[in-house]
Amino acid sequence: MDGRLLVFSGNANPALAKEITACLRISLGRAMVGTFKNSETRIKIHDNVRGCDVFVVQSTSTPVDHHLMELLLMIDAFRRASAARVTAVIPYYGYAKQEKKTSGREPISAKLVANLIRTAGADRVLSMDLHAPAIEGFFDIPVDHLQASPLLADYIRDLNLPDPVVVSPDAGGVGRANRFRERIGAGLAIIAKQRPEPDTAEVVEMVGEVAGKTAIIVDDMISTGGTLVEAAHALLDRGARKVYACATHGVFAAEALDIIGQSELVETIITNTIPQPNTATAARVRTISVAPLFAEAIMRIHKDLSLSALFS
Repeated sequence: MDGRLLVFSGNANPALAKEITACLRISLGRAMVGTFKNSETRIKIHDNVRGCDVFVVQSTSTPVDHHLMELLLMIDAFRRASAARVTAVIPYYGYAKQEKKTSGREPISAKLVANLIRTAGADRVLSMDLHAPAIEGFFDIPVDHLQASPLLADYIRDLNLPDPVVVSPDAGGVGRANRFRERIGAGLAIIAKQRPEPDTAEVVEMVGEVAGKTAIIVDDMISTGGTLVEAAHALLDRGARKVYACATHGVFAAEALDIIGQSELVETIITNTIPQPNTATAARVRTISVAPLFAEAIMRIHKDLSLSALFS
């Protein structure tokens, strides 16, 4: 790209956006992102973006619908202001759990959101640890899919845990857990669970040896905390010495932080893809910044360089 690099932020995670621009050694773009008196979202871009390479940092986290609308309107504003390219930087992609129909008469919400982002005028998407990798295929524009596992694995390695074993909390996360296992040099265990209803999980069976070992549960997100606590309890019942947890997205719906704080988990490590104002006082929750990784990805996209090195 010959145009200037500009990074803007909605209201979902301005702290992360500021960290990213600090890593890039540029100022955060100036924009007014608020609401009209009738509660409709109001957007006004204060910087000249004509011919620029624009990146919009906006996680579609709680309140999901409002933050999604901010993202769509900002993309539309940049497109109408003649930006050369608009990249939607979505550290946490909301509605990702609804990527398929589990019964009749249900929407595929993740696909609808992808259509909305493309229709708004985004030229490409930069995201991290999509709940279902197949969501990349929902877009008709390029998608760069970053992974937080190298950062989380580095933190776990520095703890020098004795006899570590990486645990996938469900069959769908086996690939993620296996890649994590390879990074830290540990064994692998898999928990089989069932969901009698949404956001509720029950452990059915486990594959792998965890007795006398330090278990590390690896997942992409923590929502209610129920799956995590149930898995930790099952691991300790089967003889695990201690249980840690790693996840990219700390959604922490409802009373999740209290549930985790009162659980048997030694420590829960997450990233700041979603702002975490309450984790500063939460028991045994550690947050790792993904800003340097996103900054490097943004610079590589801007300069038309490969992102493959970021996955090694």
